[in-house]
Amino acid sequence: MRLRFSFKRIAKHRLFAALFTCFTCVAHAQVYDVTAFGAKGDGMTDNTTSIQQAIDQCAVTGGKVYFPSGIFLSGTLYLKSHVTLHLTEKATLLGQTDVSKYPHLSSGIPFFGEEWAKQALIFCKNAEYVSIEGNGTIDGQGASFVIKTNKKPERYKNRPYLLWFAGSKNITIKGVHLRNSAFWMQHYLGCENLLIDGISIWNHSNKNNDMIDIDGCKNVIVSNVNGESDDDGVTLKSTSRLITENVSITNCVLSSHCNAIKMGTESTGGFRNITISNCVIKPSSQLATIYGLPAGTSGISLEVVDGGIMENVAISNIAMDGPEVPLFIRLGNRARKHTDTAATPAPGIIRNIQLSNITAINAGITSSSITGVSYAQVKDVTLSNIAITTKGGGTAKDMDIKVEELENEYPEATMFGKLPSYGLYVRHVNGLHVSGISLRYNGNEQRFPVVLSSVKQFSFSGLNVQSDKNTTAVISLNNSSNGFITNTIHHYPAKSFIRKDAQSVNIVTTNNYTPAIKTR
Repeated sequence: MRLRFSFKRIAKHRLFAALFTCFTCVAHAQVYDVTAFGAKGDGMTDNTTSIQQAIDQCAVTGGKVYFPSGIFLSGTLYLKSHVTLHLTEKATLLGQTDVSKYPHLSSGIPFFGEEWAKQALIFCKNAEYVSIEGNGTIDGQGASFVIKTNKKPERYKNRPYLLWFAGSKNITIKGVHLRNSAFWMQHYLGCENLLIDGISIWNHSNKNNDMIDIDGCKNVIVSNVNGESDDDGVTLKSTSRLITENVSITNCVLSSHCNAIKMGTESTGGFRNITISNCVIKPSSQLATIYGLPAGTSGISLEVVDGGIMENVAISNIAMDGPEVPLFIRLGNRARKHTDTAATPAPGIIRNIQLSNITAINAGITSSSITGVSYAQVKDVTLSNIAITTKGGGTAKDMDIKVEELENEYPEATMFGKLPSYGLYVRHVNGLHVSGISLRYNGNEQRFPVVLSSVKQFSFSGLNVQSDKNTTAVISLNNSSNGFITNTIHHYPAKSFIRKDAQSVNIVTTNNYTPAIKTR
């Protein structure tokens, strides 16, 4: 009996040991060190094949492709389902400078730009549960891709993205440092369930150096990003028929020579259900510019010019220092088709936009603006608790500036040039609700603080603005109607409180305290 019992115990121990060994092997097999596949972190060896073999093996079981300390040179890598690229703190994935190392790719989604946007260092198509993580670096050596012509579309060709995800789901990009792309830093096209968290970005090495482009994606969280870019910063696009929707952007520190937070320029599918909060926009530490201005062209730009819809957008708790134009909302009608065979888009829609608790200092001379076109008005915009301080510089003569419609032009916050207002210019808007807005300037400024042109159904409450004795009026109204202006406390001189033309009717003013102004 004792002998049989002993054999049983031995058998059980052996079975347990075998199962444990098997489990350990499987667990170990889920981490694939790229050096085990022949990769060398010497910064010179082409590791494309070795790293891809690690990815392919990892895709069989699922797990992590592990980059230890070193500089791993590579061309295009194809990221696959259930694979995580893990870059340790002292690991760098370095992109090749030879464009032949980046084969042409297809996203499988017709979009504006597919004629030239065909290459990437990391490409992921129709995959799910994919991640890039760790405290390491991915560097595209973007300055090495020399642009030989300014002709379109040739000037965009042969410049790979750093990251390109298309038609994929459940994506996580976390903790990594992204550097020096030859084109956009990262393009997410037609993806779902995307998390970008805690990454840092430096993109000042070439033209079109966007920071993040989220394009026709849904269910997106972008948080804790610390980024600098020459071109646009955190950018929502719609270059295909897919709408960009259900997006939350929060707790970011951003610098852009162009537009720090932007929706557009492309708007084919549109934008819906977007929240942006708790972000800082500051001047870039990179003073030399390729595009834009050293401290940025705009802080927030919301643009629909190629059809599509923009609705249910809430932006709050933003502090910005330096962009020329703090706020820019533009509904135009460039009407560019997203593919050659697509129908020409009808004028787009912008409605239900809320901006609150925004402070901006060191803004330039241009002025913030909200503009539609006569046959396509921006609808229902709410501004609350907005404080803007500009550098000043406008003269009394500038109040007579005629602002061109430019309905077919590329949308840019400086597209109209210097405006007749220094604080807020609004045209072709139906439904404008402003409360608690403060406008100030440094130096000399004689333009109107606020100009409304062809604005219907508007209200101002708690207007607190600075003006000059040579300023014709605090608020200038042209062809605007059904307005209510109340609770203004104004201690600065101006020739009048309101100037309105004969076409401006049904304007009610009440409870406005303007002791320094003799004419209401």
